[in-house]
Amino acid sequence: MAVRRRRRGAAAPPEPPARSGRRPRRLSGRRAGAAMGRAPLLLLLLVATAGRAGVSAAGGPEVHSLRGSWRLGNGNGSVVLRGEVPGCVHTALHRRGLIQDPYYRFNDVMYRWISLDNWTYSRTFKTPFDIRKWQKVNLVFEGVDTVAQILINNITLGRTDNMFNRYSFDITSVIKEVNFVEVRFLSAVSYAAEQSRCHKAYSIPPACPPPVQKGECHANFIRKEQCSFSWDWGPSFPTQGIWKDVRIEAYNHYHLIYFSLTSFFVKSAQQWSLEIESIFDVVSSKPIAGLVTVNIPKLQTQQTFGVKLQPGEGSIVLLVNINKSSAVEAWWPNGHGKQTGYNMTTTFIMEAGYQIEKFSKAYFRTVELVQEPIPGSPGLSFYFKINGRPIFIKGSNWIPADSFQDRVTYDTLWLLLKSAADANMNALRVWGGGVYEQDEFYNICDEIGIMIWQDFMFACALYPTDQNYLESVRAEVSHQEDKSRPFIASSPTNGLESVKEGWLSQNPYDTHYGDTHFYDYSNDCWNWTVYPKTRFASEYGFQSWPSFSTIEKVSSTEDWSYTSNFSLHRQHHENGNDQMLQQIGHHFKLPQSTDPIKKFKDTIYLTQVMQAQCIKTETEFYRFSQSEIIKGEGHTMGALYWQLNDIWQAPSWASLEYGGKWKLLHYFAQNFFAPLLPVAYEDKDVLYIYGVSDLQAEHKLTLRVVVHAWSSLEPVCTLAKDSVTVKAQSAVLIYMESINNLLERCRNCTRKSCVITFCLVGEGGLQSPTNHHFLSSLKDAVGLEKTHLSASVSQRDDVYIFVLQTTAIAPFVSLDVGRIKGRFSDNGFLMTEKKKVVVFYPWEPTSVEELEESLTLTSLVDVV
Repeated sequence: MAVRRRRRGAAAPPEPPARSGRRPRRLSGRRAGAAMGRAPLLLLLLVATAGRAGVSAAGGPEVHSLRGSWRLGNGNGSVVLRGEVPGCVHTALHRRGLIQDPYYRFNDVMYRWISLDNWTYSRTFKTPFDIRKWQKVNLVFEGVDTVAQILINNITLGRTDNMFNRYSFDITSVIKEVNFVEVRFLSAVSYAAEQSRCHKAYSIPPACPPPVQKGECHANFIRKEQCSFSWDWGPSFPTQGIWKDVRIEAYNHYHLIYFSLTSFFVKSAQQWSLEIESIFDVVSSKPIAGLVTVNIPKLQTQQTFGVKLQPGEGSIVLLVNINKSSAVEAWWPNGHGKQTGYNMTTTFIMEAGYQIEKFSKAYFRTVELVQEPIPGSPGLSFYFKINGRPIFIKGSNWIPADSFQDRVTYDTLWLLLKSAADANMNALRVWGGGVYEQDEFYNICDEIGIMIWQDFMFACALYPTDQNYLESVRAEVSHQEDKSRPFIASSPTNGLESVKEGWLSQNPYDTHYGDTHFYDYSNDCWNWTVYPKTRFASEYGFQSWPSFSTIEKVSSTEDWSYTSNFSLHRQHHENGNDQMLQQIGHHFKLPQSTDPIKKFKDTIYLTQVMQAQCIKTETEFYRFSQSEIIKGEGHTMGALYWQLNDIWQAPSWASLEYGGKWKLLHYFAQNFFAPLLPVAYEDKDVLYIYGVSDLQAEHKLTLRVVVHAWSSLEPVCTLAKDSVTVKAQSAVLIYMESINNLLERCRNCTRKSCVITFCLVGEGGLQSPTNHHFLSSLKDAVGLEKTHLSASVSQRDDVYIFVLQTTAIAPFVSLDVGRIKGRFSDNGFLMTEKKKVVVFYPWEPTSVEELEESLTLTSLVDVV
């Protein structure tokens, strides 16, 4: 059995955040009170497009996929069915109608028996070529989930025990014209328990997840998606299956196994270069010589190299210098420039006969993690330079998009990742309790400018260090890894200080080093003083419930209450539902409707309002802290909130619901991650407004501050401050005034009767979103009136125009079109004018009539 070091066909990128076939990862810590994970972690990776391989001339390899329909049976033979490969047992049972939707109601517990059984995949296949013509034939599994015995024609080829490894078995001597292949799985739950029982030297916590998660034990003893044993936002579905491609490969002389490329900038020569690594299996007994030609037409670059492949498995590394007379366009993160890529062809012409052509895309970018002293502050900085430019990292944390990976399609990934980019994000952290994502994920990130902070697949646990486990992890890491990126030991970490302290920090929450995870559900989230003035915030968040239309699909009428058994069952975070109500109660009146379904919908709405406002406050704090040091703390250069997406329909920290629907938080993110943003906060009754900019140039702008009374759509007073200088890529104080002065100037205003809005306006259409600052809790607001909200809908080309009208100021106006898939241009806003135009971007065909029929308009005053 050979375990390979690189993903097939992945062309690695340069030195930025990275991507596919090789990415470092690590161990992660989650949430207050969680055991902080420690493990190898890779920092920022980016992505280069996976290449298409083409083989020309006679004698090229035969590749035959074994995808499709297999026979699937349980341990005692009482359940037999057809199962698709790639796939898993749960989705096979569901597709055949033998079980309901695993996500429906309490099925995660009802279907526990599936994961406790031992299942076998088998099939017969005819060899599609003449066996005698080939020197070597391999059976290759790109991914086996997880513990299995592999047999062909009743001969055991080997065993698998790592979901994240690629397994290749030499079947040259055992393949026949007609073959019978079997993959006999062992329950992951049983295997993990047995591994834990056998490990007697010392305990490796945690043994089991908290009971509220309804999960399985000892996930840390198996190299499998850790959250498949449950998490505080997801169900326990410890799957079994062939989750990636499986195929037969036959070849003579030599075979290209891996291909990757990495770009870097040589400062001394002021020139871009590409390092191309190719790994071959040479079955010839003698070295094979040949030529490799690399051609990048748009960069007028073509180089030919003489190479010699030695017998056995080995790599060749080529260094391509890009033509200096060609202007290379660097790849930039979303919001900082274009995502230029260059088509590239690599041609291998070996003396043994056939020619291999590799088509890939090269991106030119560099990434540096800067940890150096900061004047006026103890500790070290922690920020990223992309192509030599410091970049404030704006984004979120990615978890698996489904418990069943075969349901995660290209369209699923595109929708979620495009939604991240549309919310002005430039980075995502691929969290370590899930999976190394499929190549398409990283390719999409390349295309739309999303950098990836990539974890290795370890999370919130200690892990075994026996020889077998370490060997498996070593193979996993080398199969996934990109050597060109910066690494850190874990997340969170104190960076270089953690290394200095022997990898165990004296103070893991030290704000003067590295990155920070911060969760606080009891203090008032509007109080910015509770947040850490950290170098980099890589996890923080608050829960909310998904929309009623999302919950409705997996529940029944009796479940539609915040205190139903279903609502308690779906909440996997201890006291999570109560914590949401407590946080809502700081600033909003709780729903009191006697109609139970209205009360449930109102509560869902308020959880989303609360979550959006909380994370807005915290993120804006991190953004305005980027350019200052206060009492030795500051220079915050990253904000990745927990979490972007959902794995099922349940309360969680996500801003995108299962299926991709935007929560109010995601609409808020579009604004609080805007490239130009005014941010306000109060300190000792003084209002401060900062101008926050990710723009590449300094701008002279006008700050408009408007004070509104809750009781009127006419502004009480307006201030325009001209010639406000907002520096490039910084946060600067642009306005300060005591609240008392402001209220006196605006006469009839008190803290409870008025609200402040403000925006930045420049030349050539440059404008920030309009931000708001509440002077009191909204439950104490005076003058808020019951409003009549209405909307007219019309179609314009491929989008729909909603014209909203209100009779009074309306806080947190929410437009919801139920199950119709799509997103609005704005949502959850403070409506201070009689009319507002909102655009709806559909993700599937719909109509004006459908939208009108499905539309629900809600504002805070509708909650009773």
